[in-house]
Formats: sequence, C-alpha cells, structure tokens
Amino acid sequence: MIWFWRSLASLCVTLGAIGVVVPGLPTTPFLLVAAWAAGRGWPELEARLLLHPHYGPLIRDWREHRAVPRRAKWAASLLMLSSVLMIWLLPSPDWLRWALPLFLCCVAGWLWRRPEPAPR
Repeated sequence: MIWFWRSLASLCVTLGAIGVVVPGLPTTPFLLVAAWAAGRGWPELEARLLLHPHYGPLIRDWREHRAVPRRAKWAASLLMLSSVLMIWLLPSPDWLRWALPLFLCCVAGWLWRRPEPAPR
C-alpha cells in the first residue's frame, strides 16, 4: 500500500509543480493532497512540504484550521468566473452551461465560508 501513497503524492507534487507555470492550474490543492498522501506513506516528503517556505504555511493552516487565505479565495473565484464565461462563449452542451455555474456557485459559497488564517 505504501507504493500507492507514494505514487499519489508524487503525482500531486508533479501536478502542483506544473501549476506553478501553467495559468489556471492550481498549485496549492495538489500540494494539500500530496501532503495528505505523503503522511500515509512518505513521512520525509510530508515533512519537506510542511517546511517549504511558501507552501508550508498554507498546508499547515489548512490542516489546523481549514483556513484559506483571502487572496486564494479571490483567485479561485476569478478563475471560476472565467470558466463560466468560457463555457458560455465556446460551443458546449446546454446542460453544461447551466450545471457548471450552479456547481461553481456552490464551490465558491463553500470556499468563502472557510476561515482565513491568522496574520503571521
């Protein structure tokens, strides 16, 4: 089973690294999953992620308080809005044009209800 957790952690770190350079692909959610998976089968990677100067505090805030920084909430909301606009501008099925905005409104509502981390 350890190979599964390590594979999942590696995949998520890779996707997170790609997200650093590809606009619109989030980095932090992949690193949250990577840290979670690493905690089950790769403690060294988990420790490295938690000690990372930029992403470590975000991971710790999520683990300890389920907190999301306001800047991340705004970025996610703007990306969701751009997704809705694109789905309306590009050819797509009608059901998707209505289902995606409803789903993303639910996601945004959930996201904005998360607490914000305490100032450092």
